[in-house]
Amino acid sequence: MNLKKSILKNNQTVEISGSKSISNRLLILESLFNNLEIGNLSNSEDTRLLKKALLENPEIADIGNAGTAMRFLTSYFSIFEGKTTILTGSERMKERPIKPLVDALKNLGAEIQYIENEGFPPLKIIGKKLTKNSVKISANVSSQFITSLLLIGAKLENGLEIELIGEITSRPYLEMTLKILKEIGISCEFNGNLIKILPKTEKQKSSIIHYEIESDWSSASYFYSLSAIGRKIITLKNYKNVSLQGDALVKKIYAENFGINTISDDSEPMISLIPNDDFEFPKLIKLNMNDCPDIAQTVCVTASTLKIPFHIYGLSTLKIKETDRLIALQNELKKIGCRTEITEDSIMVLRFSEPEKNISIQTYGDHRMAMSFAPFCLIETLNIENEDVVKKSYPDFWRDFGSLMEKTV
Repeated sequence: MNLKKSILKNNQTVEISGSKSISNRLLILESLFNNLEIGNLSNSEDTRLLKKALLENPEIADIGNAGTAMRFLTSYFSIFEGKTTILTGSERMKERPIKPLVDALKNLGAEIQYIENEGFPPLKIIGKKLTKNSVKISANVSSQFITSLLLIGAKLENGLEIELIGEITSRPYLEMTLKILKEIGISCEFNGNLIKILPKTEKQKSSIIHYEIESDWSSASYFYSLSAIGRKIITLKNYKNVSLQGDALVKKIYAENFGINTISDDSEPMISLIPNDDFEFPKLIKLNMNDCPDIAQTVCVTASTLKIPFHIYGLSTLKIKETDRLIALQNELKKIGCRTEITEDSIMVLRFSEPEKNISIQTYGDHRMAMSFAPFCLIETLNIENEDVVKKSYPDFWRDFGSLMEKTV
């Protein structure tokens, strides 16, 4: 997709569908307990693939490149007695490790086999009744492994106690999951590195709960970037001032580093992103993004575009996403004039230079690479390769993005 150099329109409104993270959690819980009505479900491809697998309950479940679906369904299918499921996905999915989750489930008594390579999908899952209720799992690989266990905890007859080993990565995502569990009537607690979930009683299962999903904060981050670069007001619908989502930290990050204030509307769920005209950009942005790694690419592109040096760390999980996001970021930031140094969990600016001529951003099959680099068209014309990758999390992105743009002559 060729994005012509553009000017950001002022005072425009965008409505984004429900949070992918919340939607995927609720779909698993809805299927397990049958007492949920869900509103504003995400229209992302990841959510669609998960919903399809849950509704069809196939012998072979192919979830493509949907990492959340792979992790959540691994635990989900493992607790259905007598049901054998082959859980597979794209070639990239077969390169994404799942051993910590599989090991934890096996320690609980699950029967799971690797079909191709040890530690990686595809998996053969033979459902069993799990009676063990205590397990240990590393806390610093992926919060989705832990969340996968949390979602089935109340379905186990003895509940579940999880001991987290090491530094906890993306803690807000775990807290979000536990808050959702409590909101649908599941008793749970999180003290130190120990999480306890009690089994859900028959009485708790009977009442129907309607859950209206807030719009996705990671999707909102791209509009924060546009507002920071273009210095115009953007309003986003279906957002609350207080959010369950870890990526709501984008409000604080963009206020402190780019002068974008988030103003909420008390009368309806919407926020306005308002640039502070008197804001002085920092000489260096230094951030630990361990709690919100999914918006790191957006922050890096925003800072690079504005030529603000940055050192961002706490990014170890980016290496096991749709691509190795740290290497991808380093490669593509260079094209827009930002030379960086990366480690296993960080990225730091070395120097700025002029952007390349005829910029073409490679997306590496990663939706966030496409969307995070798109706002650079406020500076220069650029091409986004394989632009359809956005359907993974935000199918309407290009439509919404285009509605805010006014082409320069």
